[in-house]
Amino acid sequence: MITFLHGKLVDALPTQVTVDVNGVGYEVLIPLSSFDKLPAPGGAVRLLTHLAIREDAHVLYGFMTPQERELFRLLIHSVSGIGPKIALNVLSGMNVTTFRGAVANSDTKALSQISGVGKKTAERIVVELRDKIGAVGSWEASSAGRSLSLDEQKLGDATRALIALGFKQAEAQESVRGALAMLGTEAGIEDLVRACLKKTK
Repeated sequence: MITFLHGKLVDALPTQVTVDVNGVGYEVLIPLSSFDKLPAPGGAVRLLTHLAIREDAHVLYGFMTPQERELFRLLIHSVSGIGPKIALNVLSGMNVTTFRGAVANSDTKALSQISGVGKKTAERIVVELRDKIGAVGSWEASSAGRSLSLDEQKLGDATRALIALGFKQAEAQESVRGALAMLGTEAGIEDLVRACLKKTK
């Protein structure tokens, strides 16, 4: 599995790039969200990648941020009928935070405006991803337009960590708020997560 490429950006189009890694040129398909973050051709670039193996080709998909790759994988692995092409369209048509907010708020109208995503696909995205994104997505979307306090950042990061460990969203949020109240504002993210895990044992 190729997990990232680090080399020189040879050529860049809105949908694909060529990266020279020690004399080997890799063609990588990218979303617009990553194209906007690329350096000028000739500059050093590090792309996180996802390798898709088909019968007729090995295709590399590249992303400038972990959040983009995570969403791409979530779409192709969790939503029936969505392959890499539509997943790239989603990332090109909407940033990660906005997408999470749309899913959390069941905004199928916004989702169906993405190229290749019709009304039925948008409804399927909401149904199949709501439990995976839900409350945290809504929190991210509502906080995107303002600067977050340190406590809010800690709450969000600790909640996401607990969800990754198998907690349900509501349970994770409630547990983190309880841990913050008990430990105080000086507690770090790791302290909050540990306290939440101890409470569930």
